Amino acid sequence: MPAYLVSPSLPPRSRHPGVRSFVAVSALEAVVRGIMLSVYPLLMYRAWGDAAVVSKWYFLVGVVSLLTGLCVPMLTRHVPRRWVYSIGVMLYLLSAGFGWAGGTWTTLALLCHVTGTATIFVCFNAYVLDNIDKTDYGRLESRRLMFSALGWTIGPVLGVWLLRVGPAMPFAIVGSGAVLMLAAFWGLGLSGGRVSQQGQHRSANPIGFLRRFLAQPRLVAGWLFAVLRSCGWSVYTVYVGIFAVQSGLGDQVGGIAASLANAGLFLAPLMLRWMHRHSVRHAVRFGFLAGGCTFLLGALFSPFPMVTVVILVLASYALVLLDVVAGLPFLMAVKPSQRTEMSAVYSSFRDVSGIVTPGLAWLVLQFSPLAGVFAMAGVALLTAWVIAGKLHPELGVPGAQRLRAARRAGGH
Repeated sequence: MPAYLVSPSLPPRSRHPGVRSFVAVSALEAVVRGIMLSVYPLLMYRAWGDAAVVSKWYFLVGVVSLLTGLCVPMLTRHVPRRWVYSIGVMLYLLSAGFGWAGGTWTTLALLCHVTGTATIFVCFNAYVLDNIDKTDYGRLESRRLMFSALGWTIGPVLGVWLLRVGPAMPFAIVGSGAVLMLAAFWGLGLSGGRVSQQGQHRSANPIGFLRRFLAQPRLVAGWLFAVLRSCGWSVYTVYVGIFAVQSGLGDQVGGIAASLANAGLFLAPLMLRWMHRHSVRHAVRFGFLAGGCTFLLGALFSPFPMVTVVILVLASYALVLLDVVAGLPFLMAVKPSQRTEMSAVYSSFRDVSGIVTPGLAWLVLQFSPLAGVFAMAGVALLTAWVIAGKLHPELGVPGAQRLRAARRAGGH
């Protein structure tokens, strides 16, 4: 291996990073991504002037991002994972540079931002699977969402406001946040991964691990939940703002709607407790059912734009619930020897939704106003509700709790 790819020696750690460490890095990423959540759709719409054209560009960016995520395991066979993660953060910095240029350069900024997110997501999930016990996945997700809530809540409104102050201002925040994020990550002293190094004899070719993924129905179902949940978020973050502008509500409404939606992340610990009182299956089904119905209702009330926006904000809280619980069926089914590979597959949900959502929206917009896109999202979420009916009723319930319930049932 070339000398410049060898990581510098790091001080020994007394223990592996825990939940708090990963929550801190995730919170910084929320600032970097949250600030641009409402900015990119507005800038893309300004640059191209047509929602259908914007959908086409989002589709193409999604394709590139998907291929990037799937190739990360192959790259980590030759480059230490910490450096691959760092490359992802550097793509955020590159996106800030292109965004600073403005105009149609915003498309390249979006491409760098999304591919950076895909790269970071694969590495982050692999580190989580290496260092966090399965029993702590739910606690990690709820705390990660809660501590990221500030960035996701303030970011969209702040991003639109900064855009009015100066077009380069949001990108200055992104660049600064990326530098802090990189420093926090290297401060953790993470290695290439305990289990992933043991499984390096496996093929890192995307075709090889896609076959292993498709041979495991539980993983396929869990991945579909992530894809369809992400489709709902894609419709919300991209098209609610455009809908508000087209309806005469102004460009601030999209940022406010995104911030109100992300404020629901503060409820993540309460949602986790509610899930523990029921089950993963019940929570996943409820989230998809509530989200699907509210998106359809939003489409129905589209002649009243403000009513539609309010209804879709309510739909976003169902999506927040799904952020807490819908990833658990996949994470709980991953084999230790396949962590890096399956992290790459799992991370593809964002890119697949980034392809499917704008692709279908582009098609729908040829025959329908934007309300048709909201209806499309509703149908997708209700499809996931049907699939989730096949989940095991006791998924995620600790073994001791299942044993106590069985004993109580036997006693009767």
